[in-house]
Amino acid sequence: MRAAPIPNPTLTLVSCCCCRFASPKCVPSAIPNPRFRFGASSAPLRSVSVSTPVASASSSAAEEPSSPITATSRRRLILLRHAESVWGGRFTRDHDRPLSEVGRSNAISISQKLEQMGWIPELILSSDATRTKETLEILRENIKGLNQAKVHFIPSFYSIAAMDGQTAEHLQKAICEFSTDEILTVMCMGHNKGWEEAASMLSGDTVELKTCNAALLEASGRSWIEAFSAAGLGGWKLHGILKP
Repeated sequence: MRAAPIPNPTLTLVSCCCCRFASPKCVPSAIPNPRFRFGASSAPLRSVSVSTPVASASSSAAEEPSSPITATSRRRLILLRHAESVWGGRFTRDHDRPLSEVGRSNAISISQKLEQMGWIPELILSSDATRTKETLEILRENIKGLNQAKVHFIPSFYSIAAMDGQTAEHLQKAICEFSTDEILTVMCMGHNKGWEEAASMLSGDTVELKTCNAALLEASGRSWIEAFSAAGLGGWKLHGILKP
């Protein structure tokens, strides 16, 4: 039995779903695709850019001893869709569209709410599209300590989001490849329809992610591999949808 989310004025559970890439009749479902094999192996992921922490690992360790990893260690996963972007000109590729003024304002707002809730990622995996990079840049400017998080830009996050039933598995593989057991909070930044589809499949709820919305998910395990294995599809706790 899934525990009910703790009421929070900034969190809203939703019951409908839509996507920009799909046709008007396309509605992502929380029911797994029969062809979808969670945890199946695939080709290695490619990261084109890595941002290292500002503070050294030795100084951080000296200041705050790491907590022991236990079977009940909570693993928090933030699935954040990029902020609103402009449509661009005739010769602007979709991949290169920048944020709109509304998008920039929303990114600042979501930054403040993530910080207030204490959901600060230690690892960030992001699409390399311009609008996701600009969203991340604003988050790093407004969330104290976020510059210490490791960042990987993964080109496949842009294309996988348009493919039916593949994003959840792809995110699992990326998280398990780039994280360590000591990292307890990971944020994946990308696009619809894949991001809300992945949130729906992992939680078992029907999730809608508008621009700059974040699904807050949680599972337990001594490692990310164990957390994904134990929770499976539908077993991640959905705390809610964080909105600007």
